[in-house]
Amino acid sequence: QVQLVESGGGLVQPGGSLRLSCVVSGSFFGIHDMGWYRQAPGKQRELVGTITSDSRTRYTDSVKGRFTISRDNAKNTVYLHMSTLKPEDTAVYYCNADIIFRQGDAYVYSGRNYWGQGTQVTVSS
Repeated sequence: QVQLVESGGGLVQPGGSLRLSCVVSGSFFGIHDMGWYRQAPGKQRELVGTITSDSRTRYTDSVKGRFTISRDNAKNTVYLHMSTLKPEDTAVYYCNADIIFRQGDAYVYSGRNYWGQGTQVTVSS
């Protein structure tokens, strides 16, 4: 059983900062790529950014220069550092992960199919 748990959301004023965390727990060999997504009310879930196992990152255009994704492999944790927040960043933020399992002599990748429950970020004055 693998679980992803996000934390760190809350209410912040425009221009403020927040750091979200996502901890992966359970029985697995390792974690490959990870991603952060968000879903605003009435909108589809959108990709915020991704981080590879060797910490290469990519971001959607709307957050470039404001958001940074990092990871601590020893803690099985990925972070989303958000700064210069805008009201349009208001959403539920989700992390997901590509989990590596060992099956005998083989390593099996799940694909980024494991999701957390989400954490609410509200940017408002």
